[in-house]
Amino acid sequence: MQSTRQIPTASRKTFPSFARRLGLFYGAIFLLSGTHLPFFPVWLRAIELDPSWIGLIIGVPAVTRFTVLPLITAFAERHHALRGAMRLSAGATAAGFAILGLQHLPWSIFLMYVAICCPWTPLVPLTDAYALRGVVSYGLDYGRLRLWGSAAFIIGTLLCRALADVIPATQLIWVIMAAGLLGAVSSAALAPLDLPTRAAGAAKRGRKLLGDRDFICIVLSAALVQGSHAAYYAFSAIDWQAQGFGGLTIGGLWALGVIAEIVVFAVSPRLSWAPANLLMIGAGAAVLRWVIAAREPHAFALAAVQLSHGFTFGLTLVGTMGLLVRHVPAHMTARGQGYYAAATGIVGSAASVMSGPVYAQFGPGVYYLMATMAALGGALMWLVRLRLTPHPHNAASGG
Repeated sequence: MQSTRQIPTASRKTFPSFARRLGLFYGAIFLLSGTHLPFFPVWLRAIELDPSWIGLIIGVPAVTRFTVLPLITAFAERHHALRGAMRLSAGATAAGFAILGLQHLPWSIFLMYVAICCPWTPLVPLTDAYALRGVVSYGLDYGRLRLWGSAAFIIGTLLCRALADVIPATQLIWVIMAAGLLGAVSSAALAPLDLPTRAAGAAKRGRKLLGDRDFICIVLSAALVQGSHAAYYAFSAIDWQAQGFGGLTIGGLWALGVIAEIVVFAVSPRLSWAPANLLMIGAGAAVLRWVIAAREPHAFALAAVQLSHGFTFGLTLVGTMGLLVRHVPAHMTARGQGYYAAATGIVGSAASVMSGPVYAQFGPGVYYLMATMAALGGALMWLVRLRLTPHPHNAASGG
């Protein structure tokens, strides 16, 4: 599917205003993720929830990601309310965590967390859709906008380390709520966007987005590469601990990966390769990364493996967004992001489920399975790369 939209000329004031406000919001919503990831399970355990309840609750976002999420992004787009949906989602998420902190019964916590995840999981796809509208409208670069989210994620995780020894574990929910509140407040500053114009025939193509072969290939290829990180997210810290690395070293290894991701986002405007090539490079780097990880590398090699996260995650994301901004009509951006998020949720969840028994049987050998996934994603993109080459007149870039 080829988009025919052009980048209009915007005033000089529009560029920095839009970018600064969106960068602040990206930072706020990823600060929430950076505090939620390490603190939320600890809080659940501190209030004496049974491990079976904790497992059930932690699995809620994976379900809402491919059920509720696409419905909300599609609804926001149909009603031309992308910015309003972002504000409402951010506000509902902050309010939900505030109410959650007052709950103590397992069933009430579960139900409240479901209510939180319904507006929360669509928040990043909605924001990415809003960012891509800025890419198309003002000629901005997606990577430069998105890097603030990764930077805030590091800040959030470091903040957790600093606060973990100061704040009682039963009160950690309020740190998460405060991060959510920052997102709700920063959403008020988001700049308005002009309604996207529909090119001839775009509406008809947009309604058949899931039937478009190019779109499906883009989404599936990206989901396979991103989903190949499942075993890394689940078992890397366990492996490193078994190898004798301390908590400070493990935290540093995770930080290396995110720093590499930020660097890739920052330099993405200088990359002249086609988005399909960026995604294939990311897939190739993922294959190499997981093959090396399966061999349990020592500290120096492990640091190099972690630095490759900038390619396996960051470059893959930049390439994916570049493809989506070219091949999804402007008025279908949010819906396209919703479908992409749902696909990555399904593939990532399936990879996580598969990696559990494989890890139990083969240990680090699970990374060979992840390498196979990444290879399939790269091969699929290689097969369709020529069809995805943009027309010369289409200057919109996602990085």
